[in-house]
This record gives sequence, C-alpha cells and structure tokens, in this order.
Amino acid sequence: MSNSEATASSDLTGTGKADAAPANNPEAARLRALLEPAVQANRLYLEDVAIVAGSHRVVHVVVDLPQEETGGVSLDVIADISKVLSDVLDNDPADDGRPYDLEVSSPGVGRPLTEPRHWHRAKGRMVKVNVAQGDNVTGRIQSVDDGGVMIIPEIAVKKGMKPKQGDPVKLPFDRIRNGKVEIEFSHLSEDGLEPEHNGPSEEA
Repeated sequence: MSNSEATASSDLTGTGKADAAPANNPEAARLRALLEPAVQANRLYLEDVAIVAGSHRVVHVVVDLPQEETGGVSLDVIADISKVLSDVLDNDPADDGRPYDLEVSSPGVGRPLTEPRHWHRAKGRMVKVNVAQGDNVTGRIQSVDDGGVMIIPEIAVKKGMKPKQGDPVKLPFDRIRNGKVEIEFSHLSEDGLEPEHNGPSEEA
C-alpha cells in the first residue's frame, strides 16, 4: 500500500533530499522502466525517478510535458498521473511488500537547462546561459534546433530604463555548460506555480 502525494514543485534541487538514490541506482532504474510506459501513455515525459531508502521508502517521480509543448504540468495532470502510477506500483510483481510513499511532481522553472529537450521546453523564455569559451549570455530563447539555441540577448542599460535587445546569437550545444530560466511573473500561471501548489494526498 502507498500514500501518493501530488506536487507541482518549482525546483527539485536543494530540497534537502540528500538521501535520495542516485540516478544509477538499480532499483530506481527498475522502477523507471516499470513506470515509463504509463507516463508515456498519458502524453507525459518521465524526467526522473529517485528513491529515499529505508523501512518506509519514498519514491520521487518527476514528470514533464513533451518537449514540443509549452507551459507547465497542471496540478490536475499531476494528480491524475499520481493515481495511475500508484496503481502500477501497487501491482509491481517484483515489489518486496515494504510500504512506500509516492511523490509526483513537475520539474518547474528552477530546473537547470542541461539537455536539448530542456531548451525546447523553455523556448520563448528569458534565460541566463553559462557559456564555455565565451561570455555568458542573458536573453530570450528565439528558437532551438538540433545544433543549439538562438538567443536574443538583453543589453544592460541604466537602472529604470527598458532593456535593449541585441542581435540574435546562435549558441551551439557543445558551448553551453548550462542555463537557467529567469522568473517572469507573466509566466507563473503557466508553470503551475500558483500559491499553495501542493496537491491532494490519497491512500492508494
């Protein structure tokens, strides 16, 4: 039996979950393979599965929209997929019978942009880009293709003045260390970051 909790997390880093199993943990990898078909069947992408080990395990599942879609994963979608995944885990043929909590969340805008799909998902957003062998860039993502990211940079101006836009800059993926979305209040609702964004808990 499990307790499943639906959350729409704005950032899964720095949450104090130091005991979570690393991505190469065999049990986390097994559960990822078990859960992924159900996630994909619900038109979502399985971003990560992590486990806090112990007599009462916690299974953390992070789901996202496909890279071609914009916006964030809604609370209703998180709640629905939580029920689906809880049923899958309750019927896991390799389960050892220990109780567990299932926590399902979305990555949110605080996720570092480290993979091409992350950049696709952030298209149109303002980002800070950590560039290898060059100056770092802050600007808006204009487009993303197989080779890299087209950024329209923002040029710093005096305080109180409207930022100016520079000429588009193409940054190949092999020159990008990582990036981070800049929070813009106009985008909060589409990222599922409304106040009190914890979803329902239910007994599976």
